[in-house]
Amino acid sequence: MSPIESVPVLRLREVRIDTDAENVAYLARGCTACRVDALRAAQKVELSVAGAPPGAASMLAVLNVVDDPSIVGPDELGLSEQAFALLGAPSGTAMTIGPAPRPASLDGVRRKLQGEPLDLAAMRAIARDIAARRYTRSEIAAFLVACGRDDMERDEVLALTRAMLETGERLDWRESLVADKHCIGGIPGNRTSMIVVPIVAAHGMLIPKTSSRAITSPAGTADTMQVLAEVDLSPARLHEIVLRERGCIAWGGTARLAPLDDLLISVERPLALDSPGLMVASILSKKLAAGSTRLLLDIPVGPSAKVRTLADAQRLRKTFEHVGRALGLHVEVTITDGSQPIGRGIGPVLEARDVMAVLGNRPDAPQDLRAKSLRLAGRILEFDPDVRGGEGEGLARDILESGRAAAKMDAIIDAQGRRLERPAAGRLVAEILAPRDGRVVGFDNLRLARAARHAGAPASPGAGLDLAVRLGDAVRTGQPLYRLHAETAGGFELARRWCDADAGIAIA
Repeated sequence: MSPIESVPVLRLREVRIDTDAENVAYLARGCTACRVDALRAAQKVELSVAGAPPGAASMLAVLNVVDDPSIVGPDELGLSEQAFALLGAPSGTAMTIGPAPRPASLDGVRRKLQGEPLDLAAMRAIARDIAARRYTRSEIAAFLVACGRDDMERDEVLALTRAMLETGERLDWRESLVADKHCIGGIPGNRTSMIVVPIVAAHGMLIPKTSSRAITSPAGTADTMQVLAEVDLSPARLHEIVLRERGCIAWGGTARLAPLDDLLISVERPLALDSPGLMVASILSKKLAAGSTRLLLDIPVGPSAKVRTLADAQRLRKTFEHVGRALGLHVEVTITDGSQPIGRGIGPVLEARDVMAVLGNRPDAPQDLRAKSLRLAGRILEFDPDVRGGEGEGLARDILESGRAAAKMDAIIDAQGRRLERPAAGRLVAEILAPRDGRVVGFDNLRLARAARHAGAPASPGAGLDLAVRLGDAVRTGQPLYRLHAETAGGFELARRWCDADAGIAIA
């Protein structure tokens, strides 16, 4: 009999280790209930509350073997923070441990790795097993790599989107027009959603904006909004806020909107994966789960953006429109300039500063962020049948300049939970200087984003870059191109070395 086939009974203990959405179980090497020395590291096991009916009060986890008795004792079963909360049983509960069966859906992953397209049934099986935490992180990574190694067919992207949507809850606002706006990312700054939402909500249109956290960028909308307000909202609280204020800017994770997406993102982030098919499924599953009926999608195009050419943008546009149409979501795509960052700040605190400057109509507000936000807000306002085509941008400008947008943003912040002590820009500062006289002729968006991430963004909200120049600006030797901010010495030195090697701004 194998060491875990004896169904040992152990006492449950919470191990306060953050394992980033992965269930991890801990057993002492000297476990009195089973021969741990025969177990493999990272083996999948099934855990159940002793005496519970089959399938009830159970979960799958990855096993770690521990030599430190202060973590788990010989008669204990430890669970990581997320796993303990998910199980919902109190410390000391009698637990059983047994071998975890191999998910049958892994056969679909193997076929996908071999280049075979997957149908809806296969995608559903994979989605259900990942959402139930039956996959290890390495198995999830294999699925992501398989989906990202080549362009997925449109119907395959549709199947993945539908499968992701089915893993969570869907909001129903009982209104025919529920607007949303999303950017595919890849352009540092570009925090237009936080300006568009209060403008549209002030007009009276429903716009429940739910966002993922950053995957490859220094900040996502949820990361930046978290500087100002609480973004982890339950479905009930989110529903209440949106009905009262006509909008919100929240993280979709705690609202359980397509939760599979958040599990995939937790693996995509360290691998820096962001393939077109996965991107379409991720974005549209979240928008459909949030109850949106009309979506304005921003696809920036530029030499260092996610999408490099107009032809690639048009292909991506058709995929978004095809999947959206099949699932009952009207998608309108706008292709924008992605040749340089939008706004001055890169990183949560600095981007939040730019947003509030625009909403406050301050003279020092970045004008490119203001102008782009007004264009996008105008397009969404024209979803309203009472707003004529071509009049939306002027209406958006009136709402902004009158102060109604700022008042609405304050109301949304208060409703979600205002941060009384906001984080500040990182105290460790270095100026990155122009190496020669000349004119700014190019920005490497990817390199600038990585500089901010090396500095610590978005985990350290005050880390990032504060830009001092734009395309076409004349510069002199020694003039600051941008200011680097960090909160830790390690991040500061790593980012400074990265910037010193190549500032990411071309001067000719």
